[in-house]
Amino acid sequence: MEDYILSDREKSILRSVIHQFILTANPVGSRNIAKKNDLGLSPATIRNIMADLEDSGFLNHPHTSAGRLPTDRGYRFYVDSLMDPPVIEETKKDFITAEMNSFYSETDDLLKLTASLLSELTSQLACVTFPKFENSILTSIQLVQLSSTRLLVVVSIKSGLVKTITLEVDTEISSENIIAVQKFLNEKLSGLTFTEIRKTLKERIQDIPKENYRPIVRVFLESVDKIFQDSHIQDKSYLTGAKNILSQPEFGGQDKFKGIIELIEDKDIIIHIMDKVKSSGNNVSIIIGEETMESKFSDFSMITKEYQVGGATGTVGIMGPKRMEYSRMIATVVYIAEQLSLGFKKISL
Repeated sequence: MEDYILSDREKSILRSVIHQFILTANPVGSRNIAKKNDLGLSPATIRNIMADLEDSGFLNHPHTSAGRLPTDRGYRFYVDSLMDPPVIEETKKDFITAEMNSFYSETDDLLKLTASLLSELTSQLACVTFPKFENSILTSIQLVQLSSTRLLVVVSIKSGLVKTITLEVDTEISSENIIAVQKFLNEKLSGLTFTEIRKTLKERIQDIPKENYRPIVRVFLESVDKIFQDSHIQDKSYLTGAKNILSQPEFGGQDKFKGIIELIEDKDIIIHIMDKVKSSGNNVSIIIGEETMESKFSDFSMITKEYQVGGATGTVGIMGPKRMEYSRMIATVVYIAEQLSLGFKKISL
């Protein structure tokens, strides 16, 4: 659809229609706009402007109602140009900060809490993905002997996060050799990203100084993808707040209800969309209805923001009906993502 420049009157009417529809979930008529908003325009004038907005694709006119609804294009124009600046109340900031500063011992605990907070504060479906470590910088490797043939590998990254994995060596190993190999690996690998280590590990460790170090180094080399790739957590995420969507009036029909249940049960598609539209840098990503290019999402909007953990990144987001309070939702998602970035301490992955 071609670009269309709205007049000030059209902007005011579109903004009023969207605000009223967000509140009521009912088609909005010209008399309602005239009564609820001090625009200095008659219902007839408002009706004509709404008809123009419909012709240009910003509003839709359900056949069973005299009122109008925002289209995806209308919501997009609203989000980009008309909505109030995203601001989160100080009381909510204090609540979020206090909750996220509470005790937790593992990444799982923190991300579960984040998803729960996000769902509670937005009344939407909330999703938080685990951080991905492709660009994480290794700070140290620690090898802990569990038995004569088993090793615990503790990998620490720049952010302070810790990842652990157990390796089985095919011969007995001494504590002296473990300490020596640990030093050797740290000298060769510290300061590199996970991607660099996976691609160049073989070359970097080929000058191993002693033959009796080789069994440990060999199993380390064989397990490089497990140690320095997050494939085991790639699809791990927390999704909560399904009841929030199911309670929305626009999803009350049986067909809609069934579709939402299927969508929530197959959370991979939600993660896929979040990854596809994830924000970059300090930006927040807002995707509305058919912009997802997925028919299952045509009735929804999604707001996402990346959080940073050193070189690792994850995504915080909400999904809900297109009829949402975008300004408040955006402010909440952004603040929680920022607090999550700050909230990571040295916790076990």
